[in-house]
Amino acid sequence: MRLSDFWRLMDDEFGPAYSRVLAADLVLGSLGGRTATEALSGGIEPKAVWLAVCDVQDVPAERRLGRDIQPKK
Repeated sequence: MRLSDFWRLMDDEFGPAYSRVLAADLVLGSLGGRTATEALSGGIEPKAVWLAVCDVQDVPAERRLGRDIQPKK
């Protein structure tokens, strides 16, 4: 996943303004107690950061691939 895809998914799920706040303030225990912004800056793959955010925010599985993409069964 590219960084631009990460931000598109964040914006789609949480809105453009709140996604930035969430990325800067939400501490992700599964990523060493870092925020999404810190994890991305530290070299963690955007997909791993996105999935960590999804886990903490209880994003349903059917929305983790984005609005128009249906998960494979």
